[in-house]
Amino acid sequence: MKRRFRSISIYLLILILIMFGVRMMGQNVETVKKMDVTELIEKLNSNSVESVKMEGKTVQGKLKDGTQFTTYLPEEFRYTFYPEYLRDLVDGGQIRFSGEPEPTRHWLYDWLPTFLMLFVFGIFWFILMQQTQGGGGSKVMSFGKSKAKMHKEEDGKIITFEDVAGLEEEKEELEEIVDFLRSPRKYIEIGARIPTGVLLIGPPGTGKTYLSKAVAGEAKVPFFTISGSDFVEMFVGVGASRVRDLFEQAKKNAPCIVFIDEIDAVGRRRGAGMGGGHDEREQTLNQLLVEMDGFGTNEGIIIMAATNRPDILDPALLRPGRFDRQIYVGLPDIKGREAILRVHTKNKPIDPEVDLKVVARRTPGFSPADLENLVNEAALLSARYNLKTIPMHLIEEASIKVQAGPEKKSKVVSEKERRLTAFHEAGHALTARLIPGTDPVHMVTIIPRGMAGGFTAYIPEEDVNYMTKRQMEDRLVTLLGGRVSEALVLGDISTGAQNDIERATKIARQMVTHYGMNDKLGPMTYGTDDDEVFLGRDFGRSRNYSEEVAATIDAEMRKIIDVAYNRAEKLISDNMDKLNRIAEALLEKETIDAKEFEELFLGHEIKEDEYQGEAQEDINIEDSTVEDEIKDDKE
Repeated sequence: MKRRFRSISIYLLILILIMFGVRMMGQNVETVKKMDVTELIEKLNSNSVESVKMEGKTVQGKLKDGTQFTTYLPEEFRYTFYPEYLRDLVDGGQIRFSGEPEPTRHWLYDWLPTFLMLFVFGIFWFILMQQTQGGGGSKVMSFGKSKAKMHKEEDGKIITFEDVAGLEEEKEELEEIVDFLRSPRKYIEIGARIPTGVLLIGPPGTGKTYLSKAVAGEAKVPFFTISGSDFVEMFVGVGASRVRDLFEQAKKNAPCIVFIDEIDAVGRRRGAGMGGGHDEREQTLNQLLVEMDGFGTNEGIIIMAATNRPDILDPALLRPGRFDRQIYVGLPDIKGREAILRVHTKNKPIDPEVDLKVVARRTPGFSPADLENLVNEAALLSARYNLKTIPMHLIEEASIKVQAGPEKKSKVVSEKERRLTAFHEAGHALTARLIPGTDPVHMVTIIPRGMAGGFTAYIPEEDVNYMTKRQMEDRLVTLLGGRVSEALVLGDISTGAQNDIERATKIARQMVTHYGMNDKLGPMTYGTDDDEVFLGRDFGRSRNYSEEVAATIDAEMRKIIDVAYNRAEKLISDNMDKLNRIAEALLEKETIDAKEFEELFLGHEIKEDEYQGEAQEDINIEDSTVEDEIKDDKE
């Protein structure tokens, strides 16, 4: 170690000596003298300078004794040195001058590039913060401010309970809250506590948000609206800060209503799913829980929220004291659908022949959003055909267009496929007509729509909330009627029955595993839905039965399907003449309605003037219903 240090020291000593020698030699050859401004001015005054050269802040020159010099001008001499000390000498020919004297300019010229760079950086930072905040006029650094919008009575059209149709019981529940906001004294005197929160639950499109607007319109109080996704940002703690700011604004405007749309975006169950939860979202939820019912009191603030996924909400959010009242906003019944149709057709020119009761009866399972879309589609079709009013047949056409899509009359279909489709749909319609108690056939068509090559539409005579075992077995027969008809008449089967088989299999499985409609397995449920809703539906379904029971389930499902298939086969075999008449009529005119179908079933001839094909009208009168509930058989 000492030997290595000694060798390195020798090399360092040699290097230092070389550097010292070079420096000494440099001093010997150096002929340029560095001169300060004071000394240069003295030389100029004593006429000792022979020549001067200026380059910016540097002055180089030569004295009369041959010595070269260089001078660096300080900032205060930069613009005054030439005009005050050199100009007269240069003009008088006493000094030779070269270079360009720098023009006199203000100090702002030197700072202009710096100001420009700061301005560009400020604009860039402002745009970045706007993008981070989601735009929409948000101010820079207002991360913790709530994005809730307050609607007042003077803001546009006021929606009241009169504008909400088909939700009578739901409005009665909410009228109590409206009455409390208007006159809280009578509730306080009797010791009643108004619900802190109201959660509106229901399928999409049932009018939850619209109903909350009506509450605000009836109460005539400040109404704050915000989406659940507006709370959560990319920065930690922002969501909780926005919740605090929201309730601070609400306290200043109490009594008021705060409506949180799609609350499941922020109110999901904590710690669920693989890998834990989302820290920022969970902090936001914790703050929301504290603000709704914590140590502090928020009197006069009513929280309303809407969601179509109540199963994933945190239990602490749903307990009494937070969301005390849960109101289910479901699909309307026939009376509700009629009232909703009257609301949506109020400002539209409806033809006098239109019977909204009939339309309501033909649209079971439709949500208010579906009904609004149906009326709008009928209006669009009327405008397309240059009509001044909306006729009944276009409303019926719109109902099937919403579900299955527009007709594809231009699609080229071979005669073999048309014949297969005709017998397939005739099999569905015939089995439905032969089985007592099934929904009557409304229309049969082989014109392609959407993904369906043809379909048979039924109209339920009344809304049904439950289905019996016999009804489900009859439904299986009508679903398999198309496949049976193909096999009996054409001697072959096709892929057109894929949807029918899938739906039949689903019904059979539910009969065995969910509804307890099997004698061998008894009234038991096989398979449970776990609470881990974030793992996906397939993973969330647990199997709580043995392999032996699984084999029994498969066998019983197969038995149910086989019985239904054999029933359909016997019904069609005994009525082949009716099947052929219906199929031939479909091949001739492509679409037959309920009246024509009944005439064909009874063996009567259909008059030519009763046909409603393209020669009479370019629009087929059709109807469709929602899958499963509306009994729509598609090929």
